[in-house]
Amino acid sequence: MTGEPVLVDCDPGHDDVMAILAAARFARLVGITTVAGNAALEHSTRNALVTCELAGIDVAVHSGAAGPRSGPTRDATHVHGSAGLEGVEIPTPRRAATGGRASEFIIECARGIPGLWIVAVGPLTNIALALERAPDLARAVAGISIMGGGTFGNATAAAEFNIWADPEAADVVFASGARIRMCGLDLTHQICADDRFIARVESLGTEIGDFVGGLLRYYAQRIVELTGEDLAALHDPCAVLAVTHPGLFDFANHRVRIELDGTHTRGMTVIDRRVARGPVEVAWAVDAERALELIGQAVSSA
Repeated sequence: MTGEPVLVDCDPGHDDVMAILAAARFARLVGITTVAGNAALEHSTRNALVTCELAGIDVAVHSGAAGPRSGPTRDATHVHGSAGLEGVEIPTPRRAATGGRASEFIIECARGIPGLWIVAVGPLTNIALALERAPDLARAVAGISIMGGGTFGNATAAAEFNIWADPEAADVVFASGARIRMCGLDLTHQICADDRFIARVESLGTEIGDFVGGLLRYYAQRIVELTGEDLAALHDPCAVLAVTHPGLFDFANHRVRIELDGTHTRGMTVIDRRVARGPVEVAWAVDAERALELIGQAVSSA
């Protein structure tokens, strides 16, 4: 365990579950905030609470933004199901989210916990709201590790879902001056849950193993149905491992801008690769075998 303090901002979502488990296993998880994204906010919040209960994770869960800063609310229910965790029976959590807005909790943690990393694996609405209310947050945190963006898209031809769901929020975060690590689709597509990995999880014989195994079986099949490819990428835990195990990754520093206006490119992360210098640490490659082993450890130790 590295012991870095980490706050996870998420929208569970199948792969968000693995991100929460990885943060609890390899970092000092100080709290979770939720945002609308893969599913509606009420489902994202419930799914985070259920994950914590099944895994025995005792941290506060704060509910956040129910939609983007502007424009229509978008979701990924065609992938994750209407409740966000299709493929398993989702129990009713025994506790509710902690009172108070997610953005306020983010500010409180950033100012009060030295060395805090924010791991953002959903739309960046909560983070942008926190930065606008407390611009000092950009320098108060050790960094913001983001799952989002890339040189190609999955929500559109040009845009990855988390950025596309709230481009204005992403623009605020990327322009904030905070230290940013970015795990985009170029990176996350290198780590996939194949049948061998899913079978390993299912063989654990634990409640959380059965839960995660059921999620991954559904998720892998759904990706095949949607894309025709056996590419069940474990996107979100990459942003956790980029903090806890940075040596697994090849980073390069680039300028990154968010396209806000393009008819076909809104939500695109424009990565300036002409020179390898800039404020954003973009992850381009990873030791995928080792990363997948660590994700498996996180599930098996929960």
